[in-house]
Parts: sequence; C-alpha cells; structure tokens
Amino acid sequence: MSAAPDRAAVAPVGRASARRLRPLAWAPTLTVATFALPIAAGLAGTIAPAFGYLPAIGGKGFTLDAWRELVAWPGFGSSLKLTLATGFTATILSALLAFGFCAWAAGRAWGPRAAAWLAPILATPHSAFAIGLAFVIAPSGWIVRALSPWLTGFDVPPDVATVGHPSGAALVLGLVVKEVPYLVLMTTAALAQVRSHEHLALARSFGYGAREAWIRAVLPQIWRQVRLPVLAVLAYSLSVVDVALILGPGNPPTLAVLAVRWLGDADVRMWFPAAAAATLVLVVVAASIVALLALERLIAAVGARIVARGRRKTALTPLIGGTAATVAALGVLACAAMAGMALWSVATQWRFPGAMPSGLTLDGWARRAGELAAPALNTVVVGAIATLVALVLSLACLEAEQRRPRAGPPPALSLLYLPLLVPQVAFLFGAQVLLVRGGADGTLAAVAWAHLIYVLPYLFLSLADPWRALDPRYARTAASLGASPLRVFVAVKLPILARPVAIACAVAFAVSAGLYLPTLFAGNGLVPTLTTEAVTLSAGADRRVIGAWALAQAAVPLVVYAAAVLLTARRSAA
Repeated sequence: MSAAPDRAAVAPVGRASARRLRPLAWAPTLTVATFALPIAAGLAGTIAPAFGYLPAIGGKGFTLDAWRELVAWPGFGSSLKLTLATGFTATILSALLAFGFCAWAAGRAWGPRAAAWLAPILATPHSAFAIGLAFVIAPSGWIVRALSPWLTGFDVPPDVATVGHPSGAALVLGLVVKEVPYLVLMTTAALAQVRSHEHLALARSFGYGAREAWIRAVLPQIWRQVRLPVLAVLAYSLSVVDVALILGPGNPPTLAVLAVRWLGDADVRMWFPAAAAATLVLVVVAASIVALLALERLIAAVGARIVARGRRKTALTPLIGGTAATVAALGVLACAAMAGMALWSVATQWRFPGAMPSGLTLDGWARRAGELAAPALNTVVVGAIATLVALVLSLACLEAEQRRPRAGPPPALSLLYLPLLVPQVAFLFGAQVLLVRGGADGTLAAVAWAHLIYVLPYLFLSLADPWRALDPRYARTAASLGASPLRVFVAVKLPILARPVAIACAVAFAVSAGLYLPTLFAGNGLVPTLTTEAVTLSAGADRRVIGAWALAQAAVPLVVYAAAVLLTARRSAA
C-alpha cells in the first residue's frame, strides 16, 4: 500500500530535477568538447605526418621514412636517454621530497599554512623561474660569486658546465624546485579529504613514530588523490620544452626540444621527422605512465610486507628529516632565483666576482617599457579570456552536477585530466595545421583557444572540491524561501565561495601566463607574450635584458594572485 504513494512522490521530484537540469545539460558535453576534440584532431594531425602523410607539403602516402630519419639522426639515442633520465629523476625526486616534507610537517601547527607560503613559487611561470635559477647556478652565478674569491680563489668564472650540462642535472633541478611545491599543495588538499589526524593517531597508538605513522597509515589513504598530480608531473617532465631550452643541454637536446627545433626549420621536409619525434614523445609518456603504475603496485606489495613485519623504527625517520632539510634548501634556492631576476633587471654593472651589483637603476626598465607593453597586454588579454571562459564552463558543470538526480560528476568529465597527461608537442603541431587550413592561426582568438585547453582543467580541479564541499542546506533553505535555482546560485553560492573562485581564477591565469608552446604554435609568432619573448631572449648575453623580461613575466601572475587574495580577504573582513 505504501509503494504507490512513494512512486507518485518520486515522479514529480524526478521531473523537477530534470527541469532544473535542462538549462545546464549542455555544460559537460561542451566542456569536454572544448579540449577533447582539439586534442584528438591535433594528435591525428601529428601522427599522420609522422607516417609520411601531409599532402600540403608533398606527403601523399604512408611510409616509415620519417622514423628512419629520426632513428638515423646521430644524437637520437642520447636524446631518448636524456628524456627518460631527466623525466623520471625529476618526478621521483619531486614525489619523495613532497611526501617526506608533508610527513615531517604533519601535526605541526604551521603545517596547514604551508600551501600559502608556496604561492609565490607556484604562481611564477616555469620559464621565468628557470631563467632566475640559471642566474643562481651558472658558473658566473650568485652561488659562485658568494664564495669567490675568498673561498674558491676564482677571479674569473670557472670553465665548467652547470646550466646546459649534458647530464641534464640543471634541468632536473629546475623541475624539482618547481614541482615539489605543486605536489605539496596537492598532498595538502588530499589530506583534507580523509581523516588524516585519526589515522595518524591510530598508527601512533601502535608505537609508530609520527613520521613513520604518516608514511605507513596516511599516505596509502591519499594516494588515489595524489596519483594524478604525480602522473601529470611525469608527463610534463618528459615533454617540457621551455625549461629544457633554458636549463637543458642543447646538443643533443631532449626529444621534445628536438621536435620543436625541427618544426621550426626552414626546410618543410623536416616536418616529417619532427612529427615522428613528437609522436615518439607521446609513446614515451604513455609507456612511462604505465611503468609508473606498475611500479606503484610493486611498491604497495613491498610496503605491505614491511608493515607485516611489525618493525616500529626504520631508516624512514632520519630520511624524512633529510627531505625536510632538502625542501628548505630548495625554498632558499627558489627565493634566490626570484631575487636574482629582480636584481639583474635593475643592475648597472655586476662584474664577477662581485656578490652584488655596483649600482641600481630603473633606466633599463624605462628603455624597455615600449617593448614590454604589447607582450604584456597580450598576456593579460589572452589569460583573462581563457580564464573567463574556463570559469563559465566550470561553474556550469559543477552546478549541473549538483542538480543531477544522481550524485557525482558525469563520467565524461574524467576526460578533464587529458590535457595534463598528453604532451603538448604531440598534438599542437597537428592543431596548428588545422588552424592554418582554417585561416585562424596567428590570431588572438586562436591563442586564447589554445590556452583554454590547459586553463580549463586547472581551474575546474581547483574549484571542484570547495564547490562540492559547500553545505547543501544553504541552497535548500534559499529554495524553500522561494528562490529560483539561478538566484540561489548568484545570491547564495557565489558569495560564500567567492574566495575559492578567486583563487581558482588566479591559478588559471598563472597557467595561461606561463604557456609557451601553445602560444608559439597557435600564435605563429604573431601574438608575442611575455613568456615567448622571455624564452627567446634567454639565450642572449645581456642578463639585464633577460632579467627584466623574466621579472615582468613572473610579476603579472603574482599580481593577479595577490589581488585575488587581498580582495577576498577584504570582503571576508567586511
């Protein structure tokens, strides 16, 4: 007797949910199409020339000639080894240091605030940071200057290779210094989603030390949440171009740099081996992700055996202390890199072995103001457009998710992670071919669209957890008072979540400001930004010019991030 009334009651609710969802039903599909379709088309446009098919330049049949040419290149083997060595080394070191630091900081009063301290490093674009790091670790850099001549005896810079060393050590260092804060932030966010304090207390009650307890009890609980960021770091480290151009070896370079170099060759026939190199980068990244997932299972099996033995004290405790000290040293190095950019940009003369410039002046900035204006404006406009569009799509998806009859995000939104894992060089060449055919390359709209592909995932992932964590009783109370879904969204949800929205937008803008390859390919050199100009100038000899461009590149996202924090803080205080 009670079943019929229940069904009758459920039907209107389902119809009401459908009516609320209908205006936003397009959001997940459009959002996925925004980046999935361009990536798929771009991959096709890169893989086809890799096998000889590009009719526009005479490739009318499928062959393996491009692969033969790639493998026959004298430095191919070294380039492949360098790519794998630097990618895996940077990823493993970054993960170990980040997890070790979080284990050491667990239970400390300042631990939850660590993410705020990392904001300047996270907001600084990779290439700007790489330029600043080169100022510090170069043979004539700040470290050698601080020790000369009183300790080293050097009156001239030593004839050693640090930046651009064939081993790729400088490239690994640059990636580690930049990726450790990112993984610490992701780990901190994951800790908020589990009962980490309870797990830690339970493990300690069995006699484990605080650090051992975190590694054994807490890390396995959050690994699912931090697995994707670790894989994203691996994919980025294996395929990075701008940082590799600044800090990595030039002959042979990494595979991604080699592909970009050949794509820019005046001889269009080099596009075929370039496409093969870009496709190989894709294969290397995919195989490396599979290998890391297999390594995950091996580590889990070994870890289970270690836990089963019941030993309460191992070598982990001193190692964790060492990782914390290393992270602190990396933080000092990061601060020195950013300070070095600022000093070089205002230095009059800075002769070796002087630890500080002989004088400071703003004349260089005054002379370069005109040169900086157009790229800075492009950076701001492209970043603002990409961030705004990404914000609209993300909010629409999150709101549609909450109005769905079934809980949870639509399965299609899992494709949001795709741009984080697919190498840029593997599909941007194909995307550029499509833009050329459509007559859209070299336009501001094309660059903004290319940036949107990467801005959207970061903004959505930054905003999703705070949005989903909002207490649904706020919306229910407003709806019970007669407010429409739109009014609930505008008058209730947005004001409460103003700070997470502002921070997510600042993160998205910082991602846009640091994009190099998407700007280079979509803009075709006609839409310069601070990043493209800074990377181009990084090979020059005048450090004052390089420092000014790198500092301007770093300053724009930092100002946006600071504005987001201050404005929302003032709103909260009011």
